[in-house]
Order: sequence, then C-alpha cells, then structure tokens
Amino acid sequence: MAQQSNAPTQPAQGDSSSQPHHSGHHVQVATEEDGSSLELTAAETAIDKHDYAPAETLLRKLLAHDSGNYVAWFDLGFVENALNKLDDSIVAYRKSVAAKPDVFESNLNLGLQLAKTGSPEAEQFLRAATRLNPTSHKEEGQYRAWLSLGQVVAKSNPDDALADYRHAAELQPKEPEPHISAALLLEQENKFADAEKEFKQTIALDPHSEDAATGLANIYMRAQRFGEAERYLRRLVTDHPDSAAVHTQLARVLAAEGKTDQAIPEMEAGIKLAPGDETALRELASLYVSAKQNDKAEVIRRQLLRAYPNDAQLHRELGQDLLRQKKFTEAQQEFTLAIKLNPDFGEAYGDLAFAASENKEYPLVLQALDARTKLLPDTPLAYFLRASAYDHLKDFKKASINYRLFLKSANGKYPDYEWQAQHRLIAIEPKK
Repeated sequence: MAQQSNAPTQPAQGDSSSQPHHSGHHVQVATEEDGSSLELTAAETAIDKHDYAPAETLLRKLLAHDSGNYVAWFDLGFVENALNKLDDSIVAYRKSVAAKPDVFESNLNLGLQLAKTGSPEAEQFLRAATRLNPTSHKEEGQYRAWLSLGQVVAKSNPDDALADYRHAAELQPKEPEPHISAALLLEQENKFADAEKEFKQTIALDPHSEDAATGLANIYMRAQRFGEAERYLRRLVTDHPDSAAVHTQLARVLAAEGKTDQAIPEMEAGIKLAPGDETALRELASLYVSAKQNDKAEVIRRQLLRAYPNDAQLHRELGQDLLRQKKFTEAQQEFTLAIKLNPDFGEAYGDLAFAASENKEYPLVLQALDARTKLLPDTPLAYFLRASAYDHLKDFKKASINYRLFLKSANGKYPDYEWQAQHRLIAIEPKK
C-alpha cells in the first residue's frame, strides 16, 4: 500500500537568492511494505486532519520500536515542520534518507529544510533529488527540485544556477518562476541583455509580474532608455497602486526625463505608502527645489533633521532652501551648524560666505572664504564675494585685485556681477 508524505512548496517568486519553503500537504510515496502498521495509519490520519501533536506522539511511539521505518521518519519530518520545529524536522528527514537513500521526496524535503538554515549541505540533497524519480507528478516534482537547487547555489555558483533554472523551465514551460529567478541573477551579474530577455519571457507568462516589470525598468534606467522604463512602471502602478516602491521608481524615471511636475506626485504617493523611506524623502526635497517649491523642500529637510540632527549635508541643504527664500539669517545659522559638524566642509564655507554677505557681516565673509580656499580652489563667485567684502570694508586695493580676478575668470557667465565689478573698479581705482 502507498504511504503518504509531504511535498515541498515552490520557492518564493521573483527572488533568485531566496530559499525554497517546505510544503504543508501530502503526496503519495511508494513503499515496499504490503501493509502499514496501525500506528502509522493512525498517525497519517491525524496528519490529514492537521492534528499534528497527536501525530507526533504516534510516530515517535512507532519509531521507538521500528527505527528503520523511513516512511515514519518522513512523516515525522513533515509533522515537526508543521509544528515549527525546524531542527527536529531536519533530524527526522536525515533518518528517512539514511534508512532509504533513493527516495526523491526524502532528499528534496531534507534539502529544502537545510536551505532554510543556510546550510551548504542543502545542495547535496537537492542535487540527489534531481537524479531520482518522484512518486507521482514527475515533471512537477523534478521542476521543483531543479528550481530549488538553482536558488540554493545562486550565490556560490551563478552559472550552475542558470543551468538549473533552464532545466526547470524545460520541465514546466508555462511557469514564470525559472525565468524571473534567472533574470534577477543575470541582472546581479551585470548581464543586462540576457536579463532583459528573461524578464520579457516572465512578462509573457505573467503580464502582471511586479518583479519583471521593475527589473526591466532598472535595466532601461541604466541604459538611459527612460521612455521604455516609464512604460513598464506605469503599467506597474496600474497593477500595484499600493506599492510604494513602484511609485518611487516611476518618480525617479520621470525626474530623469525632466518631467519634474509628474515626478513629484509619484514620489509623494510612494512616501505616503512608506513614510519612513529616508532616501525617497531626500529625493522629494530635491524635486521640490527643481520645481522652485523651496518652502516644501524646507519642511522635508526639517523633518529629516529631527531624525538626523548631526547630518552636516542636511543642514547645508536646509540652508540653501532658506537662501532661495531669502531667509538669510536662518540660512547662515544652518551653514554654521554644517561647518561645526564637519570642519572640512568646503562647499558649506562658500554658502556661509554668501549668506554672511547678504547679512552684511563682511569680516565673516572673508573668514569663511579664507577657510574655503584651504579646502577648494577659488571660483569666480568666491572672488566676487571677497572683492565685495573688501569693498564694503573700504580696503579698495584688495577689492580691486579680487574684482579683476573675478572678471578674468567669469568669462561672461555672470553678467550682472560682471557689470557691477566693472563699475566698482571705475569708482574705487585711482584715476590716471
């Protein structure tokens, strides 16, 4: 008579590094016995009713006097897994394989359980399963074995994993999972053309695959094929309107295309769904700046600073938001904080000089510019700010030198400042 055992479930979709999971249902496995003991029959009846604790008791009682019963050990492996006793489940499956090494289901389930622990032994038993015949549903069983093996060896041996996925795909041509697993692995290996083919094959089999559409969008973004990336992501937004990641990714593509006004609501939608996404919040602030919505950028930076008060870059960015709103005193305070947190922050010294100039604190302008010069090369605007500061402090000789350095380096890029410098030189240089 046939004894019942447990079959594995399919591995998690769309993750080439995920570990396969154990199943919660039985399949028939052939036995060499003509009949079953009353204890085994009672245990399997309990299993069918999901009465796992009584089944465990019956199986352990049976195995106490029949320790070589591979079917009982196999059923016990299933029961211990159902009771969330992973280590005990592995022990039971090991006993089953030791008692009868050539059973497909025993090797497969032992491999799956070992995979949950990250044990390298998982490969040994899963590979053994690929060389054995399942008791029933042979193509489906072999498909699961090859797919699970690929997922187990993906990190250690990507080429073998890809071959395993191909075997799985041949056994179940209509299943998208081998293709998405291969695609994700190929993407990790920077084999983008091959990954694109596998992602597209996945979508042909599963038009609503979030992993495949996201993968294609990633590849197209890398290649700056933004229009194609946008097309797939818009499809994803329609299929998965509650996915924060999809809205955020679409926002990034739209931003890269220069469609800031469209990118902002997508990024806002993503943040609403995942409020703790720091990266998305920073990106949204940048989008607000691009859209000249500096007051909204300010709100986000202040929110982030409550969580990261010692982030010098955030203080600098908030200072810039304030500068653009002509809140010069507050801006100066933020630049000062940024420099206090990072004394080698050259760019922040330049910002501080600009804010101090607007606040008419000319000695501070010179102090900030001198500190900046030790860290970064002087720019045309640095020369102009220094010249203007000296000019206001009535040091016309140094003002003249710096105005001329500014005009020499400006090259027509700052027409208003250039006009001002030329007229100030006329006013402050001695007449010949």
